[in-house]
Amino acid sequence: MTQEIRVVHDGLPVLALRGLVVFPGMSLQFEVGRRKSIAALRAAMEKGQRIFLVSQKDLSESEPSIEALNHMGVVASIKQVLKAGDEAVRVYVEGGPRAAILKAESEEPYLRAMVEEYEKIEGPKTYRAEAYIRRIQNQFEEYVRLYHPMSPDIIMRVISEKDCGVLADFVAANVQLDYEVKQEILDECDPQERIRLLSEILDEELKVLAVEAEINEKTQKSVDENQRDYYLREQMKTIAEELGEEENPLQESEEFRQKVLALKLPELQEKKLLRECDRLSKMPYGSQEGSVIRGYLETCLDLPWNTISPEHVDLKKARRILDRDHFGLQKVKDRIIEALAVHKLAPQSSGQILCLVGPPGVGKTSIARSIAEALGRKYIRVSLGGVHDESEIVGHRRTYVGSMPGRIIAAVKQAGTRNPLILLDEIDKLSKDFRGDPASALLEVLDTEQNNAFQDHFIDMPFDLSQVMFLTTANDASTIPGPLYDRMDVIELPSYTAEEKYQIATRHLLSKQRKKNGLDPSQLRITPAAMRDLIENYTREAGVRTLERRIADLCRKAAKNVVSAPSGEESVCLSVTPKNLEELLGPRRYKREEQNRKDEVGLVNGLAWTSVGGEMLPIEVAVMEGTGKTELTGSLGDVMKESIRTAISCIRTRSRDWGIPADFYAQKDIHVHCPEGAVPKDGPSAGIAMVTAITSALTGIPVRHDVAMTGEVTLRGRVLAIGGLREKTMAAYRAGIKTVLFPAENTADLVEVDPVVKEAVTFVPVSSVDEVLPRALTEKPGRKTRAHAPVPPAGNGRPVIPASAANRTVQE
Repeated sequence: MTQEIRVVHDGLPVLALRGLVVFPGMSLQFEVGRRKSIAALRAAMEKGQRIFLVSQKDLSESEPSIEALNHMGVVASIKQVLKAGDEAVRVYVEGGPRAAILKAESEEPYLRAMVEEYEKIEGPKTYRAEAYIRRIQNQFEEYVRLYHPMSPDIIMRVISEKDCGVLADFVAANVQLDYEVKQEILDECDPQERIRLLSEILDEELKVLAVEAEINEKTQKSVDENQRDYYLREQMKTIAEELGEEENPLQESEEFRQKVLALKLPELQEKKLLRECDRLSKMPYGSQEGSVIRGYLETCLDLPWNTISPEHVDLKKARRILDRDHFGLQKVKDRIIEALAVHKLAPQSSGQILCLVGPPGVGKTSIARSIAEALGRKYIRVSLGGVHDESEIVGHRRTYVGSMPGRIIAAVKQAGTRNPLILLDEIDKLSKDFRGDPASALLEVLDTEQNNAFQDHFIDMPFDLSQVMFLTTANDASTIPGPLYDRMDVIELPSYTAEEKYQIATRHLLSKQRKKNGLDPSQLRITPAAMRDLIENYTREAGVRTLERRIADLCRKAAKNVVSAPSGEESVCLSVTPKNLEELLGPRRYKREEQNRKDEVGLVNGLAWTSVGGEMLPIEVAVMEGTGKTELTGSLGDVMKESIRTAISCIRTRSRDWGIPADFYAQKDIHVHCPEGAVPKDGPSAGIAMVTAITSALTGIPVRHDVAMTGEVTLRGRVLAIGGLREKTMAAYRAGIKTVLFPAENTADLVEVDPVVKEAVTFVPVSSVDEVLPRALTEKPGRKTRAHAPVPPAGNGRPVIPASAANRTVQE
């Protein structure tokens, strides 16, 4: 519709409105506080009380320019100006005709512009206009019903207005719409188009108001129900107090409810616990089911759902603590420091579970305690040795009498924080029976990808274990189930050398036992020579536990001397030297220096691996006139028996080259014996030792007493790789062996061998038995060798495996 310009105002003061739109014919009051706006009001009061009111586009601008204002506004008349404070005024205005900015004239000290005023256009008297008027009136009635009541004057004005353009302006001015939407209506000058636009806007607004009314109704209904429940519970409390019931299940349930709500748990856990609170409130006092629910709620509320202890990863401090508590183990310490460094850089990432594998007494448990101290985390140890019921890990169902959470949840509860360090000790000692497999139950616990929703059977809802640092220990990694082993990063702790044991004993064990037995340093002194004698001749182990027990024996002797001294006498000092060591602790138990001091026929120093470290294993062979029988003794396993038969067949293929009669297998009886028959022995890695011992017995050539060997042998005489080279070489070093023959395929494993062992022992890689015999026998066997020489009884070889190992299997 064509518009006719009525008036052009030159230099008209402009008042920028923030979030407010004024329509023609609209009267309203508002406060003005901006400097330019107050100046514009003053100028307007001096020039006919007319001012141009227009909304600004961006509400965040405090001092908008004319370019930042909308194009369309109204020319209003100022009816009244009142002071509303120190720096603000309240103004009462009445909206006039629509107007648009033609040109900005000035922005200081107030906004001024050339403004065009539009002539008021009467709405058309058409059927369409009449339809829009009725639709707007119905929409306005619905709006008043859903939103809030309005004054009768406004309602009557809407009902009585017959001009569609005026009606659109009046309704838009009196409904709660966004200022941008109102500006869109103000910009439209065509009355019929304006009322159509308003009708569409009201349609959308009424849909939103209907949803809002529905939400309010539901909220009010929920509030009413909660108030009703509250009143009823209060009445039941009063009745219980009048009846003298001290233990009121309802009151107890309400206390639990308040504790649950205070924890701010996730929705799933909170709803489940609140449901249990409701069940408890309906239970009779003293009922068994009520006791079960009460215990369940107490256990769940004691869990550290939101408690996290502060953590400080300081690598220098961690290194200092590890060096303070443990001597040696440099590679192990470096690996732990690397893991801590990764944890510091990526604390939220799910790191690998560390598994410390090594013989008993080498410090696996104490390393875990040192890591917890370095991180500032709570330390909890969970022993898994002998656990054969998976309910020990994942808890029991609440349907069982005496049910309780599993050891993992119990450890977290004991720690009182959601990020402790939990040590799963002796993970290789898990066993399974008809009650389930606990190793399988640990798969979820040690899987960093899914333990953030670990579900214990007792609490029966997810608990986040992702922030728990798990460490595990084991003596034998080969007995850990494959899927569980795959979830862990294995760190192997080697056996201690004699020098390391000496340093540990003098730096840690002696002072610890003195303190434990109430002794001063002046009351017990152990000379360095006596300490080395104690290590060499009174202990035989990979770790230092037996050594600590022997030092404790000496401390008790010293304590007895101190207490037995006459009163008033000065403190008695027990000085331990190699001379009086036997008097204090009895005869020396191990005399390595006397073992195999001479070369003997049919006696070979084999090397064995056990779960407590490496051991020396003498192999004895006796050859006698007979009918070709082979006798095997010493509690040998099937694999080791097959290895002996393979060795005999290998010798038969080379009998002519080694000067052995080709029919020895039919004319001679061969007896192979491994001392300490009570200890089970198995494995293929004694193959070259068997070949050497049998060849020595058949040829009469003595075996070098200072040579030890390990390696699997094939029928063709090849020497195959073996495992546990580091532990085996440590045993050779402790026994005073000078040369170790090992498979050439294991050459890369020499990197793991302790430097002290490398300095004291010569390592000779061999790939065939033809390379073994010249180095192991005192002379090379050949055709001129004196065969079938009398063989002395194979009883001179001293057992090397300690009696305490009688329940362990030796794997060759």
